[in-house]
Amino acid sequence: MNDRIDRILAQMAGLEDDLRTAVHEQESRMFFQINGKRVEFERGVRDAHRKLRKGFFRWLVNNRPQNLITGPIIYGMALPLLMLDLFVSFYQWACFPIYGIAKVKRSDYLVFDRRHLEYLNLIEKFHCTYCEYANGLIAYLREIVGRTEEYFCPIKHAHKILGTHGRYQRFLAYGDAQDYEARLEAYRVALRQAK
Repeated sequence: MNDRIDRILAQMAGLEDDLRTAVHEQESRMFFQINGKRVEFERGVRDAHRKLRKGFFRWLVNNRPQNLITGPIIYGMALPLLMLDLFVSFYQWACFPIYGIAKVKRSDYLVFDRRHLEYLNLIEKFHCTYCEYANGLIAYLREIVGRTEEYFCPIKHAHKILGTHGRYQRFLAYGDAQDYEARLEAYRVALRQAK
């Protein structure tokens, strides 16, 4: 990888850190704090949130009919998602130690904190939990597959692709065969300390 790309990637990493800091500062002004896994709002904010919560029947009447009709289709994905979770977790448990790849910490990706929002009723909290699980699972899966790709074939595509994982930009350029085996081994060594 050339120096210009290294500099741009370093700038991107710096901007991502700045963004995380700015988002954290904004969250700090939202009158909540995190105690372990629990999110706690100031009492006044929590009381205001409770006043905004819609009761079940009011929510049901005001809900869009297409949401109710498509609900079984959406929640029909729960079983495939659970199976995917089981298989990818087993794959990581069984194979990553053999390859010497640091394991992906599941709890970094599957975060369930929207249930602490008092302005959501029980059904809305259930919907949020499903989305938290599905999106967190996909991010967890993406990191596991990204580490696997980095171990076996850290080579970019010839064609531009959308939605690449965070490791992809550091992969070898398509067609760059110089010292491939040595560079591949360097990727594998780096994966032992991956975070």
